[in-house]
Order: sequence, then structure tokens, then C-alpha cells
Amino acid sequence: MRRAVSAAAAGACAAGAARLAYSAMNRRPPGGPKAWSRTNHRGEPVTLLEGPAVAAGAIAGALAQGVQAGLAPASGSPGSPGWRPAAAMVMGGAGAAAFGAYDDLAGSGDRRGFRGHLGALRHGEVTTGAVKLGGIGVTGIISAALAGGPPADMILNAGLVAGSANLLNLFDLRPGRAIKVTAVSGTLLGAAGQDGVAAPLGAALALLPEDLGERAMLGDAGANALGAMLGVAAAGLSRPARIALLAGIAGLTAASEKVSFTKVIARTPALNWLDMLGRRPPSQPPAPEPPPVTILAQQPEPAG
Repeated sequence: MRRAVSAAAAGACAAGAARLAYSAMNRRPPGGPKAWSRTNHRGEPVTLLEGPAVAAGAIAGALAQGVQAGLAPASGSPGSPGWRPAAAMVMGGAGAAAFGAYDDLAGSGDRRGFRGHLGALRHGEVTTGAVKLGGIGVTGIISAALAGGPPADMILNAGLVAGSANLLNLFDLRPGRAIKVTAVSGTLLGAAGQDGVAAPLGAALALLPEDLGERAMLGDAGANALGAMLGVAAAGLSRPARIALLAGIAGLTAASEKVSFTKVIARTPALNWLDMLGRRPPSQPPAPEPPPVTILAQQPEPAG
């Protein structure tokens, strides 16, 4: 019961902090509004400030949960809250958000996916995406070290943090999609007893209306941070479950190099229904212009 109350409080704290951070950043955007403005899939302007706000809220919720855990009696169970899981969660979220924001603000978008960034490296070009991938990899290692455990578990957990951060970002292509994936994943992890998902879940859901309304998007900063924190939360699962989860993440990531997730979702009725839930309907194509009307001049009648 105490853990449930702690998780609920962490989620509420994360939600409130995310809304507050988003409001403050919109009033005074760091570097100016233009730095965070992008064009969405409709060709309409949106802001990337949702990402840093979600990350800030999730980190605040994780810190609150860590403080509560520090005041609670110690527990030796692997999934129990404590300073180590909280520190790992904060590190995972902050590191992924920082490297994601770097790619958001400095990246050109010319190279995409592992293939694109590794191909650029082979030609001596260090892309912002490559820096982000390397940085998130290091973030995963540090986060796993903070969580503790045997070396095999630390390697596995580092892969979960980095892999989840990258995979969730691959879903951030349509309004609300990455947050819906976060909600489903977080619910499943929560049902498995991993209450560390409360902070990222609360922060993400707090800004879902902005995302669905196509006023803002997570960008790399938000999607990478949420994914990394879900990966940290999954560290409390059994080793076989984590191995299976990491294999699934690796498989989906590899598939993304060949298959469009958006096309697969559109062709699958259940996934398409969930993807469109709460979103604006697709834009209707403009009506074709009517053919020009030719008005013939009236010929004068012949004189009788």
C-alpha cells in the first residue's frame, strides 16, 4: 500500500512539474522561440519545448519518489524503491534528455537511423546523431552502475536504458504516438510491480493534450528521456524477462531500418485505431477546381 501511495504521489508531482516547466519555457524559451520551432507532418509549426518539460517533470517525480523511499524502512527486494533506483532514473532521464536536446537543436536531419550515422562515421563525419547515440550509451552504463547488481545485470540494464531510449524516439513521428507507447509500456511495467514508471508516465500524460493538439512534440529530448526512464524501470524485472525485453527492443530497432512503423500501424486496424485516438482527423485533400466555363458571344441574327 505504501509503495502504491508513493508511486501515485511521484506521478502527481511529475505531472505538475511538467505542466509548470512547459508553461515557464513557453513564456521565456531558452535561446528564443525560433530555436525550438519545427514543422510537423502537416507542414504546421510546433514547438519542441514539450520534450525538455516532460524530462524535467519526470526527473522531479523520480527525485520525489527517491526522497520518499529514503524516509521509508529499507527493503531488500530487487524491485523496491530506494536511492539507487531513483539515482539511476534521474541519471537515465537527464542524460538522455541532454543528448537528445543537443541533436534537436544542432542536428540537420540529413542522416537517420543507425545505418545513416554509422555510414557517416565510416566516411569520417561525426553527426549529432552519432554523438547522441554514443552519449546515451554512456548514460545507460552509468545509470546501470548506479542501480547496482552483478556485472551481467549491469550490462543487461545498460542495454535496456539505451535501447529503450532509441526505440521510443522511433515512434515520435505522429501526434501522441510516443506518449501512447509510453502509457502502454508503463502500464505493463507497473502491473509487473515496477513502480518506478510512475514519474515518466505522469509527466508524459500531463502533456499529452499538447501533443495530440499538435501544438508541441516531444522531439529527441523528450522521447529519449522517457524511453531511458522506462528502461531503468524495467531493471527490476527478472533476468529472463529482461533478456526477452532487450531482444524485442533490438528486433524492433533492426526492423525500423527496413520497415516504416507508420505504414505498419496504418495497415493494422487495432493499431491504427489507437494511433488515431484523440488526434485531429487527417486533412482532406482540396476539392478540384471546376473547369473553366466558356461563355460564347451571342451571334447576331441575320437580317430578314
